[in-house]
Parts: sequence; C-alpha cells; structure tokens
Amino acid sequence: MGFKKTALITGITGQDGSILADFLLQKNYKIIGIKRRSSSFNTERINHLYNSKILNKSYFPFYGDLTDTTNLIRIIQQTKPHEIYNLAAQSHVRTSFETPEYTANADALGTLRLLEAIRILKLEKKIKFYQASTSEIFGNTKIPQNERTPFAPTSPYAISKLFSYWTVINYRKAYNIFAVNGILFNHEGERRGATFVTRKITRAVANYFYGNKQILYLGNLNARRDWGYANDYVKTMWLMLQQKKPSDYVISTGVSKSVKDFVNEAYNCIGVKIIWKGKGLGEVGIDQKTKKILIKIDKYYFRPTEVHELRGDSSKARKELKWKPKTSFKMLVKSMVEKDIQKLGNSI
Repeated sequence: MGFKKTALITGITGQDGSILADFLLQKNYKIIGIKRRSSSFNTERINHLYNSKILNKSYFPFYGDLTDTTNLIRIIQQTKPHEIYNLAAQSHVRTSFETPEYTANADALGTLRLLEAIRILKLEKKIKFYQASTSEIFGNTKIPQNERTPFAPTSPYAISKLFSYWTVINYRKAYNIFAVNGILFNHEGERRGATFVTRKITRAVANYFYGNKQILYLGNLNARRDWGYANDYVKTMWLMLQQKKPSDYVISTGVSKSVKDFVNEAYNCIGVKIIWKGKGLGEVGIDQKTKKILIKIDKYYFRPTEVHELRGDSSKARKELKWKPKTSFKMLVKSMVEKDIQKLGNSI
C-alpha cells in the first residue's frame, strides 16, 4: 500500500490524538502511535484501530514516554516520520499543582527531547513538527487573546507549555526546523476524559437522565472559557503543517461561556431547568421541577491560582488556514450529553 506520508503521534490514546489518527488515516497516512505502558487498558479511544485491516498495516503502535529520551530517538530513527504531532502531556491543570515536577518533565522537557531527537538524527529538513500549545499560557490577560497577546501562565501546566512554546520557536530559528505551535483554546467532545469538567457535567446529566440522584461537585462556576469542538480543531493541526512557512496560530471560537452556562445548557438537553441559590462555596444548583439539589461546590476543585476568562481571536487562522469552527456551543454540549446518555444506556 502506497502511503501519502507517515505521521508520528504522541498521546494517541487521548482525545486529540485519537481524533487526529482517524483524520489522517482518511488522508492515506501511515500512523505511528506512541502510548505509555500501563498495567490497565488505556486504549478505549483507539480500540477501533486494533483490527486486522488496520493494525500493523496503516497503524503501528509503539510504547513510549516523553520522559524517556533514548526511546524517543529510537522510535523516530526507526519510523522516519514526515510529520510529528506532539499531543502527549499531563494535561489536567488542577492536577499540575499536585504533580508540578512530572508535569514539567513531560510537558516542557518532553518537547525539548523530541526536537533534540530531530536535530541529533539530522532530520531537520525532513520532519515537520506540531506542538500542542494551550490558551492557558495567556493566564489573566486582556481579552480576546491572539498571537500577539503577552503571556502570563498561572499553573505548572501553563508554565510547562510556555517553555515548550518558546522551545519550538528557538529550534525553528536556530536549526531551521519546520516547527509550529497550535495555541488551541478549550476544545471538548465525546472523547474528552472523564476527569475534565465538561465530561464530569455531561456524565452527571446522563446519570440523572437514568434516575441516578448523585450530586455533582464542581469548583469555580464563574470561570469562563472559549469552548470549541475537538473534531473541528484537530484539522487545524494538519493544516498548520501544510503551509509553505511555519507559523504559530490561535484556534478558537471567539465566544466564552462560564462553567455555570455549560451546566445550564447540559441539563437543558434533558429538559431540566437549573435554578441557583446561595453564594460562594454555599451555592447550589437545583432542579426547578423536583426541587432536588443536583450541584454543589467543593473547594478542592478550585485552583490555587485561577484563570478567570479565556476568549480567543483566531483571525489569523481563519485568514491563512481558511478555517473556521463549524460547531456551536449548543451543538457541542448536546452532542456530548447524547453520547453519554447512549454510553450509559448501553451499560445498564
């Protein structure tokens, strides 16, 4: 089978990695997927790639870790990819406060290790490199945020990602590597991890739909984020590497909504109206019809330093990449809720 190109994807078992793999397979890419060794199954999002028609034919899995330099060099040397998409990370912001050293090792030094591997193997002219950056690097700066906005990271995760951002630019300038940063604002979907606030909410809605009355505990309800659909955003990673010259891009919808907005919209999908009572840690969300308390606040979920609002200006990407988001906030939430209702229904 004649492949168009070979793409190496770190973090292929994650939301973005699995979506990107599906996208590139449709474009006749040979996929090299790096996944961490685990004693438990961690391939739920890519199980469909482990079939006889794809496995070791167009999809080739490798064990690897961004904290293991020699392993990364060996895989790149062996597979000789045309494109590398670095999507692996310790990506939970709240968790980064509890594991700052590991977060820096994987999210900051991991990027450095990959770029150094390209340089050591003398593949600067043969590999294009995509780095998954994040809107978290902006912190509490003036909105909307774009490629010219100053950075003010407020978590170990964001600080580590900013290290990677500047490392990409340094290697681009110093060694002429085609390397780019995709500064993607929050992007969610049906494959989002269960510990992220959006999936916590939609799973709780699915449970309530089937009569489970467990209370949903959340943190800062007033945090505002620019939420887009992961399937729309992943395409931009590929588009960035198809440009004539490497450049960095903000990817966003330009609309921000609060966590409370997300909760209201999610419950609305099952015909439940949430009314809010109380203030601060005592605020609760109540089913207007049954008067049952569905949401409470837990101070554990607050970050030591909060980012109040992220809202992106993706004008550059819309002009140069000819891209714009297709999925509205309402469509995104509805899709996630319906998928979780379906999944839970299949397991009952």
